[in-house]
Amino acid sequence: MQANLHHWQDRVDMAAAFRWTARLNMHEAVANHFSLAVNEDGTQFLINPNQSHFARIKASDLLEVDANDPATMDHPNAPDPTAWGLHGSLHRLCPQARCIMHVHSIHATVLACLKDSTLPPIDQNCATFYNRTVIDDGYGGLAFEDEGTRCAAMLTDPKVKVMIMGNHGVLVIGATVAETFNRLYYFERAAETYIRALQTGQPLRVLSPEVAEKTAQELEDYPDASAAHLAALKAILDDEGATYAQ
Repeated sequence: MQANLHHWQDRVDMAAAFRWTARLNMHEAVANHFSLAVNEDGTQFLINPNQSHFARIKASDLLEVDANDPATMDHPNAPDPTAWGLHGSLHRLCPQARCIMHVHSIHATVLACLKDSTLPPIDQNCATFYNRTVIDDGYGGLAFEDEGTRCAAMLTDPKVKVMIMGNHGVLVIGATVAETFNRLYYFERAAETYIRALQTGQPLRVLSPEVAEKTAQELEDYPDASAAHLAALKAILDDEGATYAQ
């Protein structure tokens, strides 16, 4: 552990999530952002440094900022302006969003570009998100603070943990890094299944609303595998001698 840094285990978990997101090609150049609240009301949070590639981020690199500090962008090593606009607004206005992951991953972004961005329950992964997403169809440019405030207003339903950001990408929230990364991973898998199914041109086998909701509820109540998922990814990185935990 780095003695001069707080929230070390949180930093390590975040760094592992960044590294694995890059490995899955769900990142985009030196853009996209993850954040994690580290105080009780969620307004102080860790976030990736500006212009840093996910594949190189280390635990010690993460910035700790305060959503209630209007001078954040004036400080040395300020975060990316759109990261501050989006994540700062959400951590200020949505205390249930302890962890926030925003990417422009390929299949989720394709879904976000469709006129109807609804994800139908055509398999178990898709059913996971049945009635648990919100579609933002008000894209107005880069996500500076006004855009972040608008997005925060769409996440008031505690059941909703995924925002399909029309013409943009996806935003996923959760209570922990492990939970949020697991949700992000499965949403991208679900979006890929749907997009590939559309590409066949064949009629889709859509689950009934009753079965889709039952499946989503069963998965919510299923013994939590998200911590085991992240632990396995960290073990793989450790076996490879990765530097994420530095």
